[in-house]
Amino acid sequence: MEIGVVVHGPNIIDSGYALYILDILSNYGNIHCRLGGTMGRTAVIDASLENVIDISEKLLPSQSLRKYKDENLDCIFLLNYGKSSTTGQVFGYKVFNHYSHELIDDKTPVIQIERPGEDDGSVIVWDGNEVVLNINSGARSEYESLTADDFAKNLAINLELNIVTPEEVRLEHFNDELVELEGKVTRQVHGVSPDENILVNGMVIGKSTSSNLTLVATDGVICEIIGGNIKQHGVDKLGKIDLNTAIIKTGLLRRTDDVKPRVLNHENEGDFLHIAYLDHAAEDIYKLKDMDLVVTVGDDTTLVASDILYRFNVPIIGITDGDLDKVVENGFVKNESHIIQVDSGFDDIVGHQVFEDVFSFKEVLEIPYSGDMDKGEFRDKEFSKFFEIILQIVNNINCNFNIIN
Repeated sequence: MEIGVVVHGPNIIDSGYALYILDILSNYGNIHCRLGGTMGRTAVIDASLENVIDISEKLLPSQSLRKYKDENLDCIFLLNYGKSSTTGQVFGYKVFNHYSHELIDDKTPVIQIERPGEDDGSVIVWDGNEVVLNINSGARSEYESLTADDFAKNLAINLELNIVTPEEVRLEHFNDELVELEGKVTRQVHGVSPDENILVNGMVIGKSTSSNLTLVATDGVICEIIGGNIKQHGVDKLGKIDLNTAIIKTGLLRRTDDVKPRVLNHENEGDFLHIAYLDHAAEDIYKLKDMDLVVTVGDDTTLVASDILYRFNVPIIGITDGDLDKVVENGFVKNESHIIQVDSGFDDIVGHQVFEDVFSFKEVLEIPYSGDMDKGEFRDKEFSKFFEIILQIVNNINCNFNIIN
């Protein structure tokens, strides 16, 4: 049997259950495994699992499922470790519906394993319940025929998890999730706790004050948060969205507080020094892993970018204003990095001026190496020069600042 496995998020990896379940599934067939989502990449790198979990593409979980379907695999698994059974089951429901809405009469079994190791952990067969699978029975090197339902039940017993049906998830969580009324669209958000950041498509747009949270949008722009406080600056940065399809998260992107970061070698063998500019795009950072330096704008962007790029030995110059929403528990900063904290609201002003004056509105600068200088020496000299140029821009704007690092 050819088994596709989509691993979502850092927590299933940090907990050790991703590798544990992959080992179990390998007894039943050939395993193909890839990541779904973005934030799990750091956990894969820290756990040295790049050769086990494919992180070469940036794919949504539903896109990863679809790729396995297109590759004609026999059965597809979705591994997740939500912060609660509610968030995990709602996540699975949405992923499966995004995956399946264009499929016609396809019954490839899709099985979710959610929150393994927890009392409220579950196994959900989203589709293909009655499909018969030829499963390697293990020690006897023989095969037995089981329906996807029976296969899932056996796994649930083995992992000591509950069986939950799609209908139970729908009735529990999706009776009135999305409502359109008088030109406004409202979307209920599940599994929220008070005092959690609310992220929409990677942007912090507010903070919850209740476990009952609803986002309200007019003409695609979020205008109200029921059960939370809106962060207008984040909403302005987010712009227009489709509230129905937007990716909404609450709380920390990575909850583990015992992270041991793994640093990969970063060697620039080319003839140019590459310096990138990143402005409030904290979940799209891995494309910058081959840069020599990254200038980041915004507190959370700087925190997450620094944490991710630390793994690739890439320093940053961060421009912040102390408006930190803390989307990860702890962030790592490379020693060569500098963080400049300016007056409230001035990070965007300084950042825009840097983008205009230094980058000439280009996302990446290429600086040719000087032929009469060692590359490392040239790199250090250019970094210092770049930092001084940014400090001069801050001084010209005439705002207060502190150098944090």
